[in-house]
Amino acid sequence: MQHLALNNGVIMPALGFGVFQTPPDVTEQAVTAALETGYRLIDTAAAYANEREVGNAIRNSGLPREEVFIETKVWISDYGYDQTLHAFDKSAGKLGVEQIDLLILHQALPSRFDLTQDAYRALETLLADGRVRAIGVSNFMPDHLDELLKQATVVPAVNQVEVHPYFTQPAVQAADTAHGTLTQAWSPIGGITSYRGTGTSTFDDPAITAIATAHGKTPAQVMLRWHLQQGRNAIPKSVRPQRIAENFDVFDFQLTPAELDAVDNLDTGTRGGPEPTAITLEAFGRDIPEA
Repeated sequence: MQHLALNNGVIMPALGFGVFQTPPDVTEQAVTAALETGYRLIDTAAAYANEREVGNAIRNSGLPREEVFIETKVWISDYGYDQTLHAFDKSAGKLGVEQIDLLILHQALPSRFDLTQDAYRALETLLADGRVRAIGVSNFMPDHLDELLKQATVVPAVNQVEVHPYFTQPAVQAADTAHGTLTQAWSPIGGITSYRGTGTSTFDDPAITAIATAHGKTPAQVMLRWHLQQGRNAIPKSVRPQRIAENFDVFDFQLTPAELDAVDNLDTGTRGGPEPTAITLEAFGRDIPEA
């Protein structure tokens, strides 16, 4: 496993396991398989409604708590200083832990950025109190980061955003780098290009399949290697043990500079997920249950 150092010195695995859209009744089994495979970073979120099952799998794995890096996210409905402090209590209670390794804001809330600022201020308090080891954001565009940092005293350690060969977000990555923030890729192998019906899937792209054939690897493994070699953190997801293991088997080969460029050149500029500037409480708010 490769590791990455965050801007506060905390070390996290470069490759993690995500549980976005994983139903609660299969989450524990999937996370168990991931931990048995060797993953040591598990990414979840309050809005995924599966934090409790993630916690069960980690607790039942027999692994020491300090060996598993837990990341979760605060949903926009819990933004605001006191509300976000309580959101930590809800997530920690469901996960069954006293300390969360990385806690991030799930979205910017452009229409109520004052609540976003207050939520991040709560994360800073949790960090200072030792209840979290690192804090960050997700789906923040460069202007969101700039606005946040007008008041924030702690630079986000991570910005988790949609990054895959068909949507590389170079401006976001450049802004992250300029601030010393690690870019973490969700949908890192372009799964969103398959299930959202956006046209050609990254898994079938001729350039990616050609590179995969040359290395005796799968397209998914090539895409994950692309992230790792360019210094990003990636969190692929699956519920199938074979695919979970396949996505982890990416540490025994190297892409050439020409191959990295070939993947970079596939960017279409087409976003698969929600438009970050359009996030509102009215459209996306949802109640996050108590622990």
